[in-house]
Amino acid sequence: MTDAAALPGQPRGGVLSGPATPRAVNVLAPNASAMTLDGTNTWILAEPDSELAVVVDPGPLDEGHLQNVLDTAEKAGKRIALTLLTHGHPDHAEGAVRFAELTGTRVRALDPALRLGDEGLAAGHVVRVGGLELIVVPTPGHTSDSLCFHLPADQAVLTGDTILGRGTTVVAHPDGRLGDYLDSLRRLRSLTVDDGVHTVLPGHGPVLEDAQGAVEFYLAHRAHRLAQVETAVEDGYRTPGEIVAHVYADVDRSLWPAAELSVRAQLEYLEEHGLI
Repeated sequence: MTDAAALPGQPRGGVLSGPATPRAVNVLAPNASAMTLDGTNTWILAEPDSELAVVVDPGPLDEGHLQNVLDTAEKAGKRIALTLLTHGHPDHAEGAVRFAELTGTRVRALDPALRLGDEGLAAGHVVRVGGLELIVVPTPGHTSDSLCFHLPADQAVLTGDTILGRGTTVVAHPDGRLGDYLDSLRRLRSLTVDDGVHTVLPGHGPVLEDAQGAVEFYLAHRAHRLAQVETAVEDGYRTPGEIVAHVYADVDRSLWPAAELSVRAQLEYLEEHGLI
């Protein structure tokens, strides 16, 4: 058995659903898969002494899950006042419209197509609800509309799919771009160095106790994969499918289609920088 403290980011063991920090509670969606890991983490955020709460990523359109989120908040004496989205992938956002109906809340997101209400989200915006403060951090790369939310009071950051609690994420080419993703990881690293963030509340997988270690692992992993793809091209592998079969030979084949998206993003990055 591997000690969790020895793994990248020091993942927290135990049940995923439930309290994670003084202000964050996770309600795990029942949509586990190879891509979503244990399922989507739906986060309920609130000041301990406030009756108002924010939900980040209601998750899939699953009536039982959405009701479970509501019930969890109500049992804690909280009323959902706002819904936020880290990005528009269905496993995070598909249930947002129905959740807004159930709660009477607005939905705020970077992408106007995902919003319910006039207010969007942009870099540096501070979302305030019942004393809770969340700072919007733009983190494109996984998708062009990806955001993270800095929760200063808990020295935590909600990362959506930008950083996962286990494994690594996909750069979802063509919407996702590797250069943007690397810049986003560096932006998150600055939060850990300059702003004291030490906890990652991810969109999938367990809470990470070592945010800086997680970011450094992701940056090193991306550099390693990029070098592998560059070498593969030099060795005569030409198509994304050929490169995936060569570079990702040790990865579950069910994940190869997703890996191909990342390979396409890496090839685009190498071409843009004149490396192939």
